[in-house]
Amino acid sequence: MNVESQPNVVLINCDDLGYGDLGCYGSTRNRTPTLDRLAADGIRFDAFYTASPVCSPARGALLTGCYPPRIGFGSFHGIPVLFPGMDIGLGPTEVSLARVLSGAGSATQAIGKWHCGDQPDFQPTNHGFDHYFGLPYSNDMGRQAGKPEFLPEMPPLPLIADGEVVEQQPDQASLTERYVDAALDFIREHAQPGAGRPFFLYLAHMYVHVPIYVQERFAAASRNGAYGAAVEAIDWATSAILDELDACGIADDTIVIFTSDNGSLGDNPPPWGSDEPLGGSNNPLRGTKGTTWEGGQRVPGIVRWPARISRGRVSDDVVTAMDLHPTLAAVCGAHLPADRAIDGLDISALWFDDDATSPHDAFFYYWMNDLEAVRSGRWKLHFSKRGTAQRELYDLEVDIAETDNVIDAHPDVVARLDALAE
Repeated sequence: MNVESQPNVVLINCDDLGYGDLGCYGSTRNRTPTLDRLAADGIRFDAFYTASPVCSPARGALLTGCYPPRIGFGSFHGIPVLFPGMDIGLGPTEVSLARVLSGAGSATQAIGKWHCGDQPDFQPTNHGFDHYFGLPYSNDMGRQAGKPEFLPEMPPLPLIADGEVVEQQPDQASLTERYVDAALDFIREHAQPGAGRPFFLYLAHMYVHVPIYVQERFAAASRNGAYGAAVEAIDWATSAILDELDACGIADDTIVIFTSDNGSLGDNPPPWGSDEPLGGSNNPLRGTKGTTWEGGQRVPGIVRWPARISRGRVSDDVVTAMDLHPTLAAVCGAHLPADRAIDGLDISALWFDDDATSPHDAFFYYWMNDLEAVRSGRWKLHFSKRGTAQRELYDLEVDIAETDNVIDAHPDVVARLDALAE
């Protein structure tokens, strides 16, 4: 594909945002007019899955198109996510989405949360991103008042620009606005006449991971406490980016993707701070972040591309964050590495054709290196939870909340899903 006809890509990845946190997915708690309009202007996927219910493996999977255990992201020295200073991360031989699109001519920028390794070999600028500005891991992995006992003592939270620490313990309430400024600068630079290169912007919000710090303007307007304010800050950030694409005259030729790394913590008290319910929602799904129930891994998934995707479409086909890697490679004329297995599939047909169906025969739910469940079509079979056997079967077409275990009524389905798991 000629770079002049290649689309731009803006991929917005939130942190712990739940399936039920946006108006277009049924929320009445949070105001999300921009994201609701984004869904109305493109396609909303109602069965969009992330490859893990926690952040590091989910992000590694999105970037590489692979289930976490395939890239060594099932376990990090025996724990589920990366912590500061670990000697492991996204290996230098992995081929990220940024490297694939860069190879096709795109300028690349990562902004926000990385959490795929904080040592030099693992940072974004060694994985195909021309530039990086953000936090190398979760926003709770710094110095915090009222720290939960399960967290070890941490070094100061570092804000990094292209591999260098530019600030320690930044004011977290200011970060989203700073991220948006960096995103707009990047878009403007590459939208200039004669710039000659399409771009890939990966914006990974720190919201709504706890602890939540928000600007007063969002806090004052929220109907759902700090959580709702953070969701509305995400909505504002999206509006600023969409407005800039319009102002630069490149909206039609830019693919905008919005999703989350895993489900919400739900409406439980947060692990620190207030005893009040957090305000998150995975409704109508069962479970939360950290579980392989639907609420842990089924997340918002919205794609807008005015030049190619018809407005107002909704799909309940099974698709995954891993699919973005091969799909964007296909529509951007990039080449996938031929020397490895990639678990994601090209779902571009679903973007463009109402009659297309998902290419996935099955989706596999991992907790660390354990395969805990499998979905094929309407059926989901659970095998275990945190090492304890738990065999249950649910028909997700009629029981999205996983409340009615029908394992005894469908031995043939169970046998087929067992075979897929093997």
